Amino acid sequence: MSEPGATPASHVGPAPGLASYTQLIYALHSLSVLTTASITGRFLFGLPSIIAVIMNYARRSEAEGTWLASHFQWQIRTFWLALLWCAITLVISGALLIVLIGVLLAPLGLGLIGLWVCYRVARGWLALRKGQALPAPAAAVGA
Repeated sequence: MSEPGATPASHVGPAPGLASYTQLIYALHSLSVLTTASITGRFLFGLPSIIAVIMNYARRSEAEGTWLASHFQWQIRTFWLALLWCAITLVISGALLIVLIGVLLAPLGLGLIGLWVCYRVARGWLALRKGQALPAPAAAVGA
């Protein structure tokens, strides 16, 4: 039970400069996305995105209890889910190379993942600019 007059965790203001730090992380992810035709490969293996994920983990604890925590979680999940979907796409495409469908499936799957990454970066950055939290993943809503 909280103390009378206590501010709920979701309304606690973030540390000074943490919103700018989060903007920088979105900028690094965007730089990775915009620097090549292979959005998925660049997002997952480009130096700006790798630096951004390290930055997420380095200061994630500072965002706990603030509206920025949702942005840190959003950015981290975007990176790891893109990596997971990329691996699944490549494994399935590799197996289907025997019947030549894999040749078409790999670029299509990686392209769709790239579009999803662009959506996640844009949606997150726009919400951050408005000072809004992002929705929690469906599995975490009931937890």
